[in-house]
Amino acid sequence: MKLILPNPRGFCAGVYMAIDVVEQLVQMGQDKPIFVYHEIVHNKHVVDRFRRRDVTFVDSLDEVPMGSIVVFSAHGVSPALRRQAVDLELTAIDATCPLVTKVHAEAIRYAEKGYQILLVGHADHQEIVGTRGEAPDAIQIVSSAKDIPGLQIRDPDRLVYLTQTTLSMDDLSKIIDALRDAFPNIKAPPSDDICYATTNRQKAVHAIAAECDLVLVVGSKNSSNSVRLTEIAEASGTAAYLIDDKSELDKDWFEGVDRVLITAGASAPEDLVREIVLYLIEEYDGDVEQRDIYHETIEFGLPLTLKKFMRAHGIDGENRRIVRDDAVALDGWLEAQGITHQTVGMTIGATG
Repeated sequence: MKLILPNPRGFCAGVYMAIDVVEQLVQMGQDKPIFVYHEIVHNKHVVDRFRRRDVTFVDSLDEVPMGSIVVFSAHGVSPALRRQAVDLELTAIDATCPLVTKVHAEAIRYAEKGYQILLVGHADHQEIVGTRGEAPDAIQIVSSAKDIPGLQIRDPDRLVYLTQTTLSMDDLSKIIDALRDAFPNIKAPPSDDICYATTNRQKAVHAIAAECDLVLVVGSKNSSNSVRLTEIAEASGTAAYLIDDKSELDKDWFEGVDRVLITAGASAPEDLVREIVLYLIEEYDGDVEQRDIYHETIEFGLPLTLKKFMRAHGIDGENRRIVRDDAVALDGWLEAQGITHQTVGMTIGATG
């Protein structure tokens, strides 16, 4: 069985940064308990591993004792939530992905200029909830083209669309085309809101899935970008499954299968991919091939709120990082396991 692993896959820069924030706080060994508002990233294993280290995840700041430490997840939060944190005298550490922060800033800027904003995304996704909170009177949510006839538009010439960062490029293009048909003068954001990592992982699946018999996407069911990778694989005509880990594999999936693409959503740890690779090598005499599709160089530093907190406790956080990219180190890991493999250089782009 040929096991094809695309690069990039797994953690993006925003996820590394967000996980690193919580990791730094845990390793500082504070007397105060650590709370995280919502899941730090949408992955079951990441969250469960922190829970085992006494990190508490909450869905309301009312669950956080006054004066505690609270981390805002990578998906961002509304200004109202930030104000609530101040009222509760919480030490708030902001792990919002900078690419989400960019969309927040765009929403504020366009609202101040008097534009109505059509925010394309899933209404119940935490990223959309946080962005909408920046200008609730100016923003309407568009989840699909079917929502367009029901929009309340004052002036079609003072209209802009913004998007959730983790959408499918194919689905988004259809919605944007429909918006432009309905409102020819609608403005686009100054630069693409879909994050580079989402785009790169989707393009990697686009490039390879059709030549495979099966696609396995490692990620949790509430991970928007992981769901999109699964849908893209299925759209190519290849059977695809979204799984949290090796335990969810079904041997029936592999009957008559010779080529398997194994990728991971942007919040899925690489060790979960490695466990699946080892299992398929042992069960099906798997032969590993890496495909280098995009070279990602973006890295986000620790947020200022965390650096300030660390300085107050005598720690220089300027160049301090704990969580590092281990997906690119697969070659060395395979060699250490004595596993034969090859890397195919088919890079079609670079980010950073």
